[in-house]
Amino acid sequence: MASKIDPAVEKATQEFRGKFQSLRTEIGKAIVGHDDIVEGVLTCLFVGGHALLEGVPGLGKTYLIMSLSKAVSLDYARIQFTPDLMPADIIGTNIISDDPATGKRAFEFRQGPLFAQIVLADEINRATPKTQSAMLEAMQEHSVTVGSHRYKMKEPFFVMATQNPIEQEGTYPLPEAQLDRFFYKLVVEYSNREELKAILDRTTTGYQPEIKPVITGEEIIGAQKLVRRLVVAPHVQDYIIRLALATHPEGQFAVEETNRYIRWGGSPRAAQAITLGAKLQAMLDGRYNVSFSDAQKVYLPALRHRVLLNFEGEAEGITTDEVLRAIMGKTPTMAEAAA
Repeated sequence: MASKIDPAVEKATQEFRGKFQSLRTEIGKAIVGHDDIVEGVLTCLFVGGHALLEGVPGLGKTYLIMSLSKAVSLDYARIQFTPDLMPADIIGTNIISDDPATGKRAFEFRQGPLFAQIVLADEINRATPKTQSAMLEAMQEHSVTVGSHRYKMKEPFFVMATQNPIEQEGTYPLPEAQLDRFFYKLVVEYSNREELKAILDRTTTGYQPEIKPVITGEEIIGAQKLVRRLVVAPHVQDYIIRLALATHPEGQFAVEETNRYIRWGGSPRAAQAITLGAKLQAMLDGRYNVSFSDAQKVYLPALRHRVLLNFEGEAEGITTDEVLRAIMGKTPTMAEAAA
């Protein structure tokens, strides 16, 4: 017999789906197509994670993030990453200020753009590793340490980064520790024929989208808490665990492709990302428990940046997505395993 759903949870879930759709509608006033990318970005927002968007220039990555910032009532800052950008340019710095009342001088911390609630890290791989690492603490702990003082970020705090996968000159690949802090890595593809026509109709005719804020920071925090209340049955949770462990070479659940092509597998954050992403998928579908298909739908964006290919994989031109699809196809659900 199915368990009775708490009416308060049911009502909150219905309201969440309405807010989610309202956000999609507002973003859709500016962004044509890329439905899976928009859903992925909003998923990161509502589970409290960060998003990394990868794609060639001109596909609307930055425009998408700017459109999202207009549809939510949060502080927004854009940081253009360049090789000469320094950590203090992002975090902030201590300056000497005069106290008008006493005439004494003291150090005062001036916050950098990282202290916004939605931070666009544009072309993040153009900054040096020293500057990239300045974001590690903020992305994981939602705080920044300057000297002996620790400063908390205002919640909700959300980093969206973009990078160009083709142009490598003057870029610095993100270290694994920083990649692991992104909830999803979303690959932005080219628009199709119909989408490109709609883009031209909008951008070459004087069309000006009017995006209105439809959700507050408090509502986003409430949604983040609501997602965590959904139930994951033990057999589904075990499937998620095995999907994550199947990326570990020579591990108990490794498949042929794992041992042949993968150097390093996903960390525990991988299983956390699959679980939370699957919970949100269930909510959007009007369900209050997670299914196997929910986990499968979020597997690629949750894992593609957490798995490193070995030399053989790179030499053969195998993509991480291809290896992950093979792993998912060979990892049985609990019912299949029992059969």
